[in-house]
Amino acid sequence: MPDPHLTAPHLMAPGLTTQTSPAGYRWIRLARPERRNALDAALTEAVRDALAAEPGQPVLLGSADPLMFCAGADLTIPDAERARVSDLIYDCCEIIVTRPGPVIAVLTGAAVGGGAQLAAASDLRVAGPAARLRWTGPAGLDLAVGAWLLPDLVGRPLALDLVLTGRWLEAAEALSSGLVNQVCDDPAAAAEQLAAVLAARGVGTGAKAVMASGGLLDRLEAERAANRSAWDRMLAAVAGP
Repeated sequence: MPDPHLTAPHLMAPGLTTQTSPAGYRWIRLARPERRNALDAALTEAVRDALAAEPGQPVLLGSADPLMFCAGADLTIPDAERARVSDLIYDCCEIIVTRPGPVIAVLTGAAVGGGAQLAAASDLRVAGPAARLRWTGPAGLDLAVGAWLLPDLVGRPLALDLVLTGRWLEAAEALSSGLVNQVCDDPAAAAEQLAAVLAARGVGTGAKAVMASGGLLDRLEAERAANRSAWDRMLAAVAGP
């Protein structure tokens, strides 16, 4: 059963709601079902700001639409805005990795591209049976999506498989590979229970600081820089001489 004591959903920005529990955790939910929770610049900025708020508090990052976690960058927005979204996603990931409070991704549907990045960057992942993830960017751009993080989560061979082929990682394989922590029929309720335990224990600050060391953030910046260059080349080619 979902937490009955959650505050009413607060519309933080178009496509994003937040709720707070007296148990000490907060929900951040993507709520743009008409675009499969695809990210434009305004929505990604709102996600960044929501993650940065109250950094010591456990956060559940999920979706108001049980069929879709996040489809990645919105393909209907201009290319320059999609490049901005790509950059903002790394801001979100850096905040997730460095904020002292843990972030738990709640995956009930598909997570693609930037959506898969947000899920993988989260500290823990609780999934439903229909969850699936795919690290891929727009065709022809040769973006690196997830290469900074996936080797730490699933090992280099599987990480290369996922990044190079862009294939789907279904819930069962995500569990067996260690990418998700559990798969259950009611991931929201399971994640709420976990978040309440973590809030009560007050854990995460020291462990997260240690785990963020050792080159993880350097790899994040390397991937961000590579993808920024790829977008710059594409935008320059479209603009012409």
